Amino acid sequence: MKELIEYIATSLVDDPTQVFVTSRRQGSTVNIRLEVSKEDMGRVIGRSGKVAGAMRTLLRVAAAADHKRANLQIVEPE
Repeated sequence: MKELIEYIATSLVDDPTQVFVTSRRQGSTVNIRLEVSKEDMGRVIGRSGKVAGAMRTLLRVAAAADHKRANLQIVEPE
């Protein structure tokens, strides 16, 4: 699941070296954190959040195939 989000995000942004994906598992839930640069945030979120919503949908489908739940959080690097 982490690799799926990383692949999608690096395909969308101008600077793929600024994409960082971490995952943390809590029971049957996987929390994935996607960090992208401020300049690429709009590309990853999309107009009205449509790209981010599509990424979350794909993530949920991949998680359901493994009988898990998944959450995606998109943030700027700190």
